[in-house]
Amino acid sequence: MLIDSYDRVVDYLRISVTERCNFRCNYCMPEKPFSWVPKENLLTFEELFEFVKVCIDEGVKKIRITGGEPLLREGLDQFIKMIYDYEPAVDLAMTTNAYLLKDAAQKLKNAGLKRINVSIDTLKPEVAQEIAGKDVLKNVLEGVEEALRVGLKVKVNMVPMKSVNADEIIDVLEYCKKRDMSIRFIEYMENSHAKAEIKGLKSAELLKILKEKYNFTDHGFDGASPSHYYVMDDGYKFGIIEPYEDDFCTKCNRIRLTAEGHLIPCLYFDEALSIGEAIKRGDIRRATLILKEVVKNKPEKNRWGGEDGESSSRAFYETGG
Repeated sequence: MLIDSYDRVVDYLRISVTERCNFRCNYCMPEKPFSWVPKENLLTFEELFEFVKVCIDEGVKKIRITGGEPLLREGLDQFIKMIYDYEPAVDLAMTTNAYLLKDAAQKLKNAGLKRINVSIDTLKPEVAQEIAGKDVLKNVLEGVEEALRVGLKVKVNMVPMKSVNADEIIDVLEYCKKRDMSIRFIEYMENSHAKAEIKGLKSAELLKILKEKYNFTDHGFDGASPSHYYVMDDGYKFGIIEPYEDDFCTKCNRIRLTAEGHLIPCLYFDEALSIGEAIKRGDIRRATLILKEVVKNKPEKNRWGGEDGESSSRAFYETGG
């Protein structure tokens, strides 16, 4: 079992299999050229799997595949199957923009994937194009429908932004509600890679909009999730993630691994140790020691908006958010 210095059990590993993405979303990486890390710098899926086995043996029960856009990496379903075959009880999930999901959903389901998170910031094609930098909405919605058809559970993330999609908050929620998909509204996270003019809505503004149509009660946090949940009169549940707060840090159970092998204890920290060299030379003992050191040094709280004004300079597309 992996336990950090604050007695939190760390049993959740997020793996960014690539920093490449086929979108250029305004709030993430709008100006980044369409380039990628050389293949030789990345851990192969076989090498990643060697480390995944270590994590599972040490008590990891949940694994989420992220990017960039993970479906851009060829053979992803085979990697998922490796993990599933090793330990079928592991909660295997993936975060995707869903652009390539329609053709991949069945393969992912067959490989052992159980759940996906998809960003749907708008239901208007022209707004989706403005946000993502290309015409994407048709592919995204078709991917979501196919995922539901093959039996994958789908959770939706939406980043509400003033003068962009704030007028669609209820529309997107209704879209999710009709398909029995939960939704989480994520406060826009200011970062140096995003467009400077973006202004997000805070949770109080979101709740005010939602109260115009719905009655709901505050159900607080659910386990280690960073989402603050609310339940409507009909039982439908939605969440809000407030990244500038640190309420959810007390139960944080996750660490992150990049495609190059950097093991990161917190999304908002730049400090990381690499398991890359150890794994490439087959030194599982050394990789295990690095894992335990990263967990031991996991910070008590995130650094976002702290007293020193610091926030992570690491791009979210490297760590999967």
